[in-house]
Amino acid sequence: MIVDDGLDGAATVSRPPLARALWQTARPLQWLKNLLVFAAPGAAGVLDDPSDMGKAVITFVACCLASSGLYFWNDALDVESDRRHPAKRHRPIPAGQLGITMAMVIGTGLIVAGLALAGATGRWQTVAIVGVYVVSTMAYTLSLKHVAVVDLVVVASGFVLRAAAGAVAVDVGMSSWFVLCTVFGSLFIVTGKRYAELREIGDGAAEIRRTLGSYTPGYLRIVLTVACGGALLTYCQWAFERKEMVGSDRPFYELSIVPMLTALLRYALVLENGKGAAPEEVFANDRVLQLLGLCWVVLFGLAVYVR
Repeated sequence: MIVDDGLDGAATVSRPPLARALWQTARPLQWLKNLLVFAAPGAAGVLDDPSDMGKAVITFVACCLASSGLYFWNDALDVESDRRHPAKRHRPIPAGQLGITMAMVIGTGLIVAGLALAGATGRWQTVAIVGVYVVSTMAYTLSLKHVAVVDLVVVASGFVLRAAAGAVAVDVGMSSWFVLCTVFGSLFIVTGKRYAELREIGDGAAEIRRTLGSYTPGYLRIVLTVACGGALLTYCQWAFERKEMVGSDRPFYELSIVPMLTALLRYALVLENGKGAAPEEVFANDRVLQLLGLCWVVLFGLAVYVR
């Protein structure tokens, strides 16, 4: 049976339940990125304090609400280009399963709810950073995603803002090495996504994402190399800095470098094998990366909380 949603004129053969369409558009798998809000509090060793842990959790939920709201707006504004994308055309809005107007209303509500919840941390800085994240992401959706290189930097900055939101929520500092590690690590993931998209879509890539017409596999490999090396170097510096700061004689900080290096190299291999266009799916399905992540959490947790 043909169904018209009455809002954007799109018709489909069948419509899944509205709740499922809303859930898919909210992109819950993308909430994994928001775990970065726990990075600075975790490194500072304050997550064992119920109050600080509560503020970090509130910030995490606030970021999830805001990011989901932005995905509703992104899909509503990009509906035409998404319908030409081999994978994105199956999303609820381009597939005609969720109306554009409804998506914009729900997206706005989620963003407002995220900002309001950020205020529950009791620190205006948390609201400000979540607000900057919303503004920069909307600017990306409206225009900056069409500017080569700038699109990579803007998306990467979203990861840094998540980490900063967690830091200000519990009022802990972020060292320069921590910030640089987050910058290079996020740039590595974002560039890998573009590299995988370029290889996956091929000659018609520019018709779906304009900046892909400006990139070449060789150029993106250079950026990947720089970002991977930068992430590893700055992480090592951060780990050594933390060990000196706390005066620990245990080797956990140094040992945490091993799973970090292995994970970076593993993800680089995933990219070379033609995957990585959806990083969140890679991390959700790659058991080796999950094991490496667990090893890192255990080692760094021991470094921070075991004296």
